[in-house]
Amino acid sequence: MNDTPSANRVHIGFFGKRNAGKSSVVNAVTGQDLAVVSEVAGTTTDPVFKAMELLPLGPVMIIDTPGIDDEGTLGTLRIRKTKQILNKSDIALLIVDAAIGKTKADQELIEIFRAKNIPYLVVWNKNDLLDDNTSGGHTPPGLGSKGDIFVSAVTKDGITELKERIAALSVIDENENRLVADLIQPSDFVVLVIPIDSAAPKGRLILPQQQTIRDILEAHAMTVVVRETELQKTLKNLDRKPALVITDSQVFGKVSAEVPKDVPLTSFSILFARYKGSLLSVVQGAKTLDDLTDGDTVLISEGCTHHRQCEDIGTVKLPRWICEYTSKNIQFAFTSGTEFPDDLSPYKLVVHCGGCMLNEREMKYRVKCSLDQHVPITNYGILIAYINGILQRSVGVFPAIAAELASCHKSETGYNN
Repeated sequence: MNDTPSANRVHIGFFGKRNAGKSSVVNAVTGQDLAVVSEVAGTTTDPVFKAMELLPLGPVMIIDTPGIDDEGTLGTLRIRKTKQILNKSDIALLIVDAAIGKTKADQELIEIFRAKNIPYLVVWNKNDLLDDNTSGGHTPPGLGSKGDIFVSAVTKDGITELKERIAALSVIDENENRLVADLIQPSDFVVLVIPIDSAAPKGRLILPQQQTIRDILEAHAMTVVVRETELQKTLKNLDRKPALVITDSQVFGKVSAEVPKDVPLTSFSILFARYKGSLLSVVQGAKTLDDLTDGDTVLISEGCTHHRQCEDIGTVKLPRWICEYTSKNIQFAFTSGTEFPDDLSPYKLVVHCGGCMLNEREMKYRVKCSLDQHVPITNYGILIAYINGILQRSVGVFPAIAAELASCHKSETGYNN
């Protein structure tokens, strides 16, 4: 479980006012001194992340956040960081100081939880300071609402029940979404095409490739991993046609030319778009490429941060390919990691990475944020397939999506880059 990727963990955010005891409750729940605690309000100045196993739930990401009532210029920035955490929280815990009571700021957080459809618990901390008998996490008369839970981070009263209540809130079904296993059968051959260039990490495969291999193995199928330079030879040496070829988007055009038309072909980023629940929206977004005009700005956004190489796909290759395809003077903006603009009005199109480092909730938030502001969004693999005139083929493994694309007013004419 310790090797479970962050994006596949249940994200549990601890929210509330300064000095409500959020960090103390985090430490009590995790059984570790994860967060620094102090009597001084505002001790937590940045979100603190901890990947761990939380029984009986399983692998989780615990997130301790700054107080929602922080003050001053830095306080405003910290509150913004806290609100960003809401976009990736699968479960929210509102920590209320039981000795003070629920405040307007606490109620505003509850309204945000409801608006974002985040399962949440109201946790009244410091019940050891109350006169009423709140042992076992039950709400004392006159305080809280039905369903709230009272705990003490000091005495650990109610902490066991709190963990059980957290587990009961989880709505994530590990069997609900599969990367590729539902597209193949046991004993099928699946060929993965992975370039090794200056941008590839030394000595390892990147997370999307690792997760895809694991999902294929769990489906009891067989995988052959090759570089694009060995693909043709590999296909000739196989004793049967592969059930599926999955390629890195950067070599989509070359791979499509070499893989027989009767062999299904897709990319890692297209699989991840489906895995995160946004494939139809990002397929539709790719068509916006034909409507770009001189001076339009395209936002290229990545869910992780990494050292940029001279031929980085996000900042170098994609801008070049977009400009060559459109023959327009396109401007580009870039974001990475947790940064994603609240205001997308300056952009005509958002091009996002596959989102392997983002959990499903945050990736869906980014897609919804774009669509709500009427800014089309697509992703790396889909855009590259569209530029190469092979998008219809690359989503052919998903019949409903392929049918939607087939209804597009403009046929794919292809483009050589």
